[in-house]
Amino acid sequence: MSGMEAGLVRKYPSDAGGLRAARHGPHGHSASARTAHSMSAAALRKKSDASLVRKVPFAPLRPVLANLQEVFLGTKLAVLFPAVPLAVAAQCANFGQVWVFALSLLGLIPLAERVSFLTEQIAIYTGPTVGGLLNATCGNATELIIALFALMQGKIEVVKCSLLGSVLSNLLLVLGTSLFCGGVVNLGADQPYDRSQADVSTGLLILGVLCQSLPLMLRYAVGAGEHSVAAATTGLDLSRACSIVMLLAYVAYLFFQLKTHAQLFEPQEVDEDGEDQEEAVIGFASGLFWLAFKTVLIAILSEYVVGTIEPTSKSWGLSVSFISIILLPIVGNAAEHAGAILFALKNKLDITLGVALGSATQISMFVVPLSVIVAWIAGIQMDLDFKLLETGCLFVSVIVTAFTLQDGTSHYLKGILLLLCYIVIGACFFVTRQPAGHANGNGVGLAVPTGTWNAQGA
Repeated sequence: MSGMEAGLVRKYPSDAGGLRAARHGPHGHSASARTAHSMSAAALRKKSDASLVRKVPFAPLRPVLANLQEVFLGTKLAVLFPAVPLAVAAQCANFGQVWVFALSLLGLIPLAERVSFLTEQIAIYTGPTVGGLLNATCGNATELIIALFALMQGKIEVVKCSLLGSVLSNLLLVLGTSLFCGGVVNLGADQPYDRSQADVSTGLLILGVLCQSLPLMLRYAVGAGEHSVAAATTGLDLSRACSIVMLLAYVAYLFFQLKTHAQLFEPQEVDEDGEDQEEAVIGFASGLFWLAFKTVLIAILSEYVVGTIEPTSKSWGLSVSFISIILLPIVGNAAEHAGAILFALKNKLDITLGVALGSATQISMFVVPLSVIVAWIAGIQMDLDFKLLETGCLFVSVIVTAFTLQDGTSHYLKGILLLLCYIVIGACFFVTRQPAGHANGNGVGLAVPTGTWNAQGA
């Protein structure tokens, strides 16, 4: 029992039974199996001090203050929470769109971590299956909400680039940094990990790349000309069909992960006292309320980010593609990524792989096809054609990651290779800030694609 929970039980014994029942489930067993994502995010949390709450003279106010303390101050990232009201104030006061963009990005960092915490708390009450589905849905809530807002505003390029960047950052930046730091700190020690989870994730990622490549290959196979409009329509239908296939594959993956082969995804023990189960520190109704509240805040800041990304691009001299592929994914999962690196330092690579590969798989096989389906329902023409440069980078990244993880052991050189791949890809998108047709040093125009496939095919 946590210090805060013990203090609340002593003061409010009527709540003790509910907390114990939540922790052990309806049949006396643990109701929540901790996942790699939850354990990674938990690395940035801190225990609340119940003694401060007990000093409040007005007794009925203590549970409310304890709840607020746990929700807002139970994380090491609480120092970033002031960025949330500052972003709203800057937007309302028309302080400057660049400031709104920067403050919104900072505010999204602690909000994303708190959403992860609240989904875990709800999962303790609902059980591992419902909790796993909830984590699968909310695990990348920031990327999903940003994509939906950009989609509704017709910014298809932002949607595609931000989702592509999320996959690339997980596979190359997060995994590369983790393997490098873990290899340096644990130099000379064995650094094993279970290949089973990595094989499943990389297999799904390869399927995702195939589905995203088919509309691109169809466009080049048909070619431009009098059939370009018909080819665009065919490619759009193909993208929707592939999206349905990807969603079905993701549902099968969830059934595989949560039911039939759950033992493959159980993270390593990390607690010193041998207790590996998360404890309920807030009630079920309270968890639902705060989850909805935090999600609304993420939606507000995401709308600010999408609305100010183009002015920020002009102000900073960076392309929208570079900001969407490099900056947005790093900020969106900063808390989870930091936790993955911390566990790599402890030589707990199964947790690190679960975070990096799990997030990449969720984005590729769930968020991307869901965006296409939502666009279809909303009458927006979004396909799976990410263009040649983006699709090529994704394909190479998946292949490099698969080969890097094929032997079941790690060392710092693997991390260096993944990081160098990410740096090269980032540099490639950085130089595409120049407009199409701009001459390079050899006098040859830079044929940088800027439009979507639908626009090219029209």
